[in-house]
Amino acid sequence: MSEHTQRIVLASGNAGKLKEFQSLLTDCGLEVVPQSEFNVSDAEETGLSFVENAILKARHACRATGLPAIADDSGLEVDALMGKPGIYSSRFAGVEGAERDSANNAKLINSLQGLTQKDRSARFQCVLVYMRHAEDPTPIICQGSWEGQIQHQISGEGGFGYDPLFYVPERDCSAAELSKADKNSLSHRGKAMQLLLQTLTAAGE
Repeated sequence: MSEHTQRIVLASGNAGKLKEFQSLLTDCGLEVVPQSEFNVSDAEETGLSFVENAILKARHACRATGLPAIADDSGLEVDALMGKPGIYSSRFAGVEGAERDSANNAKLINSLQGLTQKDRSARFQCVLVYMRHAEDPTPIICQGSWEGQIQHQISGEGGFGYDPLFYVPERDCSAAELSKADKNSLSHRGKAMQLLLQTLTAAGE
């Protein structure tokens, strides 16, 4: 990777994601800038898979800014719910704004009522897409997953989204109770990001 700082647009307005990306990429000479700094609106997520949605978001950000873009589409797959909420994880409860996370978590708790811990297997999935420009015919696509279970109630103050309900067996706590460094090393996004860094480094980006 070149010595000068490369600006990359993050195709998301999610403050939690932005912090995670910045902490992961700053040391590599990459300056991650949210698309909101360019007044770029969110792309319509009309895809039927994480990959499709991530490509839609990255292309939209590239086209609007003229800069390379990173987009991630991620979500929670719960086996007892046949993989739901999946690509609709952020919209699971149909609530927007500050109440969204708590509404989504409440709906998930209600959806799994009566199930024992062993029947609550789940995983976070993350697909990261890096596009050099809007017409990039070979976007870099990296995927990471994080296995765990859904707790009966929330715990922890860190993280965002479903983190307070996601039990991490190897740490015996929720994702919201992990340190930032520990979460980055274990998480679906951290794993996908490491793959992306390896690919960008090998390509000399």
